[in-house]
Amino acid sequence: MTIPITLADRVEKLGIETAFVVAAQAAAHAAAGNKVYPFHLGDLNLKTPHNIIEAAYRALQDGKTGYTANAGIPHLREALADDFNRTRGTGYTVDNVAVQPGGKPVIAKFLLTLMNPGDEVLYPNPGFPIYESQIEFHGGIAVPYGTVPGDRNFTFDIEGIEASITERTKLLIVNDLHNPTSAECSPEDRRRIAELAAKYDLTVLLDEAYYDIRYDGESASLISEPGMAERSVILYTFSKRFAMTGWRIGAALGPKKIIGVIGKLNVNDESCTNHFVQYAALEALTGHQGEVLNILKVLRERRDLCVDLLNDIEGVFCYRPNATFYLYPEVTAAMTNKGFDNYQDFLAAVLENTGVSMCARAHFGPPLPGETKQYVRLAYSGINLDSIKEGLVKLKNYLES
Repeated sequence: MTIPITLADRVEKLGIETAFVVAAQAAAHAAAGNKVYPFHLGDLNLKTPHNIIEAAYRALQDGKTGYTANAGIPHLREALADDFNRTRGTGYTVDNVAVQPGGKPVIAKFLLTLMNPGDEVLYPNPGFPIYESQIEFHGGIAVPYGTVPGDRNFTFDIEGIEASITERTKLLIVNDLHNPTSAECSPEDRRRIAELAAKYDLTVLLDEAYYDIRYDGESASLISEPGMAERSVILYTFSKRFAMTGWRIGAALGPKKIIGVIGKLNVNDESCTNHFVQYAALEALTGHQGEVLNILKVLRERRDLCVDLLNDIEGVFCYRPNATFYLYPEVTAAMTNKGFDNYQDFLAAVLENTGVSMCARAHFGPPLPGETKQYVRLAYSGINLDSIKEGLVKLKNYLES
C-alpha cells in the first residue's frame, strides 16, 4: 500500500549546489567512454599534506574517537583565534570560536541565530547557491546584489548594495575573494561596505573560504575595518587552504553572543565536530607548512596556464585574479560566433565536442536586471596541467571552427 506523504512547504525553497548537477552530466559523458576535462567542480585533486594525515592517525590511535566539547577542542579554538588575531588584527579568544563540520554549516547557523522570517538578507549573485537556498529555506527574503568588472578584476556593486537596503534588511553576506568570479574588494570597497553596515545596522557574514588561496600580495579582511568585529561572523574552512575538502571541518568566528548560540546549535545538529579530525586541523594550523605552500605553487601554475590559453581563444576574455582557484571568463562573442543564445545548449555542445565540463553564470543565480554579457566558470583546482592544456586547446579549436 502506498502511503501519501506531504512534505513541508519549506522544502520547495530548498536549492542545491548546481555544480553537482554539471558533475552528474560530466560523469554520464565519461561513462559513455568519453574523456572529460573537469573544470566544473571546486574540489582539489591534491593530497592533504602528510603531517595533517599523520596527526589524524595519531589522534585515532590515542583514542580521540568520542564526543568532544560542542564548540570544539580548546586547543584548536585557541589556535584559530591566534591565527585570526595575527592575520586580521582581531582580539579573539576561544569564546569567539565555534568549530564546525565544514564551512557550509556556518551559513545556516548564522541565519538561524540572527534572521527572523520575513527579514531581508543581501547576498551576492552570481554567488555560492547555498546562500539563497538557506535564506529562503529558513523563511527569509533573499535580495541579490551583483559584481561588476573593473580594470584588473571583478569587484562588488557597492551602489547596488546600498540601493537594495530597506527597513526590512537585517543581514549582509559578503564573499570577498569570491566564488565564482574571484571578485576582490579594494581598500576603498571594504571601507564603504563597513560604513554601510554601520549606517544601516547590518550584521554581516564574511565568507572567507578563499582568504588563504592567494598568489600575489596579501589578503585583507573586512573584519579589520573599524566596527566590523562587533557586527560580523567569519566563515572559515580548512577545505581549500589545506586540501581538506572531504574532511569536513571549518569554524565560525565572531562576537561571543552569536558564537554562544551557534555552539548551542552544534548540540542540536551534530553534537560536535568529528573529534580526531580536529587534531588534524590543529596540525594544519600549527605544523610544518611546506606542503601547504606547494599547494599554492601548483594552483598558481594552473591559473597562469588557464588564463593564457583562455585569452588565446577568439571571443573569450579572462582576468588573471590574485586569489581563489576560479576563473570567470566572458564568452559573449564566442557564444554568438557559434550561434548559441543560452547556456544549456552551449555547455552541452562544448561537453559533447571537446569533453570540457564547466559551469555557467546561470548556475550561480538568475541574471540581474541589465545583465547582457555571458560568462562561464572554470575551476582549475581538480585538473592537472597536461589535461588543462589538452582540454582548452580542444575548446579553442571547437569555438574557432
